[in-house]
Formats: sequence, C-alpha cells, structure tokens
Amino acid sequence: MMSKQIFLCAINNILSGTCLEDCKFCTQSVRYHADIERYTYKKIDQIVQEAKIAKSHGALGYCLVTAGKGLDDKKVDFVARAAQAIKKEVANLTLIACNGTANKEQLGYLKEHGIDSYNHNLETSERYYAAICSTHSWGERYETCKNVKSVGLTLCSGGIFGMGEEEEDRDELLKSIASLSPESTPLNFYHPNPALPIKRRNIEQDEAIIVIKQARRLLGKERLLMVAGGRELLFSEQEERMFEAGANAIVIGNYLTTKGNKASADKEMLRTLGYEVATRCDTH
Repeated sequence: MMSKQIFLCAINNILSGTCLEDCKFCTQSVRYHADIERYTYKKIDQIVQEAKIAKSHGALGYCLVTAGKGLDDKKVDFVARAAQAIKKEVANLTLIACNGTANKEQLGYLKEHGIDSYNHNLETSERYYAAICSTHSWGERYETCKNVKSVGLTLCSGGIFGMGEEEEDRDELLKSIASLSPESTPLNFYHPNPALPIKRRNIEQDEAIIVIKQARRLLGKERLLMVAGGRELLFSEQEERMFEAGANAIVIGNYLTTKGNKASADKEMLRTLGYEVATRCDTH
C-alpha cells in the first residue's frame, strides 16, 4: 500500500530562454523562437521571495533552473549565492539545482553552498536521443548523473515521454534511470508548442499510467516518483489514476515556460482525493 502522503515541489526558472542547444522538445532553445519570456539572471531577492511563497504553499523541494547546456563559473557562482540566500531565510526547504551538464568540482561547490540535490534528466533512451538532440550526447547526461552521486548530492533524474519515441525507448529510458538509483524521478509528458520541431505528443493517459507503474516497480517503493510537466494535459480531473499507479509527488505552480495549476487548486485536489501533503522530506 502506497503512503497517502504526496510530496510537493516547485521550480524557479532563474535564467530563461537563452540556450544554444537544439533539443527539439525545449522552448528555451533560441533556435526555435518560441514565444516565451527570456531573461538573464533573476535578482536573488526575487528568487528568495519566490522560495518563501513556494514554501507557504507546502513545497518541500525547490528547484533552481538555468537555461543552457551546462554550468560555467558564472552560473555556479550565481546558483551558489542564490542557494545561500534562500537557506538563510527559508527553513526546511530542500534545494535542487538543475543547470545542465556539470563536473564533480562544480557540483561539489554547489553542495558546499547549500544545494542538497541536483536534477539532470536523461530525457529519452540512448538509442532515440540523437533524433531529438544533436548538440550534445546522451552519454554526457549519464556522466553528469554519475558525477552528482559521486560528490554526495542526492540525484533527481527522469525524462520526457511522448516525443515520438517507441515503447522500447520508454523501457530503456526507465532502466537507465533505475541504474543510477536516483532519490527522486520526475516523469514529464511532452507538451507540444507550435514553434517546436516535435509537433505532437504520442502518449495518452493509459500509456502514461503504464510508464508510472513501470517506474515505480523499477525504482522501488520508497523513492520519490513525481509527475511533472504535462500533468495538466494528461491527467486533469483524473489525477487519482497517477497516484494509484505509484506517483507520490507533483510539481505545484508554473513550469519553466508553461503555466501550471494554482497551488491552492492542487492542494484542494489532493484533499478531495484523500491524500495529505507531506510535511517532511526525510520520510522517503
């Protein structure tokens, strides 16, 4: 029997829409000219304020995301300063950094300055990866995930389903994720945007349920399994199915470049379904 507690996580896009890579699923790439808000580094005061709001809504995890292939000195310094500022003012919030490919030295620095976890998704199977991105390799992603574990940060790693891949790609992706033993896994479902080369989503709710069940089986009972991007498109009014399949975490509020539900609406949904909002992260 799965716990009736659901973990809430919020994300903050602290550097938006400036990526030079060609990932075909991502509106943050400058190549596709998607109609999104683009900006360089957010003010740290604003990030701290937004962290306080997320915490007030019940978020236990707070993810600092930067557009771009990976970390450089400027980004490492900025994320570290943002993390320290949040930790000073907001108690009991797990800080997650999501800044692309990273080496051990960079990750170690973030850990020393208040980051608890690092999110780096494998996105799809190794076989299918070249069809959705040509500017960096799947292997670089896997290597970053191993680097995260090696410096003692907790690993958050998942992927995106519905980008034209086949069923075997979904199986291979989940096996690859499980091979890294991540502490948490976000499952994203592709959200089409008219500007992007991938024009349609090739996954429906029943197939998404199979993915969630399989992920839960491979990852074990205790890990955080989060339904993240695309949840509102696939599961609106039927969220109970994803929890029954094994999900025990969701993202509240907005995503990187797409709107999410209001946090109050999600909390009401959980109450109606008989779930509690988890209040501690150390239960998993």
